[in-house]
Amino acid sequence: MLLAAVILVTGVPAIVAQESGISVVPRPVKVTPRAGRFVLTRDTTIWTDRASTAIGHQLARYLEPATGFTLPVRISAALLPHGIVLRRDRQLARLGREGYALDVGPARVVARAPEDAGLFYAVQTIRQLLPPEILREAAVAGQTWAMPAVTIEDAPRFAWRGGHLDTGRHFMPLGFVKKYIDLLALHKMNTFHWHLTEDQGWRIEIKKYPKLTSVGAWRKETIVGRPARDRAQWTFDGERHGGYYTQDDVREAVAYAKARFITIVPEIEMPGHAMAAIAAYPQIGVTGEPVEVATRWGIFDDILNAEPATISFMQDVLSEVLTLFPGPYVHIGGDEAAKTKWKASPKIQARIKELGVGDENGLQSWFIRQMDAFLTAHGRRLVGWDEILEGGLAENATVMSWRGTQGGIAAARAGHDVVMTPTSNTYFDYYQSRDTNAEPIAIGGFLPLETVYAYEPVPAELEKDKVRHILGAQGQLWTEYMKDPRQVRSMACPRMSARSRVVWTGAARKDFGDFRARLETHVKRLKALDVSVRPLQ
Repeated sequence: MLLAAVILVTGVPAIVAQESGISVVPRPVKVTPRAGRFVLTRDTTIWTDRASTAIGHQLARYLEPATGFTLPVRISAALLPHGIVLRRDRQLARLGREGYALDVGPARVVARAPEDAGLFYAVQTIRQLLPPEILREAAVAGQTWAMPAVTIEDAPRFAWRGGHLDTGRHFMPLGFVKKYIDLLALHKMNTFHWHLTEDQGWRIEIKKYPKLTSVGAWRKETIVGRPARDRAQWTFDGERHGGYYTQDDVREAVAYAKARFITIVPEIEMPGHAMAAIAAYPQIGVTGEPVEVATRWGIFDDILNAEPATISFMQDVLSEVLTLFPGPYVHIGGDEAAKTKWKASPKIQARIKELGVGDENGLQSWFIRQMDAFLTAHGRRLVGWDEILEGGLAENATVMSWRGTQGGIAAARAGHDVVMTPTSNTYFDYYQSRDTNAEPIAIGGFLPLETVYAYEPVPAELEKDKVRHILGAQGQLWTEYMKDPRQVRSMACPRMSARSRVVWTGAARKDFGDFRARLETHVKRLKALDVSVRPLQ
């Protein structure tokens, strides 16, 4: 479970030695190079204590494809003088549940952590200390598998270190979702924000409402390029697009993420961005009239109504979502909910008067509060984009501040937890170059690697006693113009690598030159994973 506060690493002094040849991303908190190196061979044994055997087997699985070695995993209570040793150590509690200590010498590698999450991150560091080819999925001939001798103490700055993926605009197969989770794990991220419903597609099976996927998961075609102002200029590809995740698929993804110490936060959009749901069940829309699953991008006037039956409908959906996702957070969207049809509907206007909520913003706040109360009653916490501040913030809501930082500041000052997601620094669907003609089409904006790296999630103007409400930050991948996994990966990387540095290591230790040097090696790792990385400038 994520901690509801910023993790401040104490007792970890700054680096005092040159980190020559150590290209770990994100940069560890403390690195002390030593003489010599550890060479991994087929005779190496992985030793664990009884509590850490699962992590030991995970390391063995990571190492096997590229090395061709099936390393044995053995249990030993003693701290043996050879091999790779993984063990729980409560004396390192000062590093927090995700911290670890790693000691690499010529004869052995010792990873210690107070909890398994920390040992898992030690394993990610071990993978990065080895040659980049260790990430390949087939045996690499003639490679010496050596890592430099080094002592590392490491722990994350923030409790929420996230990556978002929109599978509503373009459906992504389960196999890729798992590979995306692997990318997050390699970068020591611990939160996967899975955007599952949109105007252009509903992607999660809900057994009580089968039309959400039989109808809502499919659009008849997709607009080509950007929607021009003149509708007569719009062109479409004429190809049916869709797909959805069965509940078994979701369980598989959740288990896969859990094994990598990643919490999945599902997003079910409401009351806006709901055309796919309304296409499946028109009665939950404002007019009750049939609509089609959206075939273009943008903001639509179609929005859920606020009748008791619709509230119950969405809570039924959330009930099934809760059975699939055990994490503490559920995201309900709340963004870009156009109020045009609410304003024009006599029934909605009567509902506003009946509830005494004042106006359309008050009605949206009332709607969100119903979901907040429902989730709270089931032991979960609601997350929403910063529009949920409009009309009054639900009592237990966590805010994702995307339209700048002011929404996050307001929420934190009001005592609410915040995840910082401003477009200026965290939207990986933005262009990576000012020369947009040389880039694949993107939603707009310009977000170079330097800007991602430079971001500071804690606003300077936020009072010190409110800083604890900044849980962390995450990178967003909206897929209007990303039709397939290869495009997603090329937009995510290497910016994801910069984002991992922002949320892991303390702000005082930022050094873009150092990061850029590390990236030369890290890009080789990403390419070994078949990630198409935009060439570094």
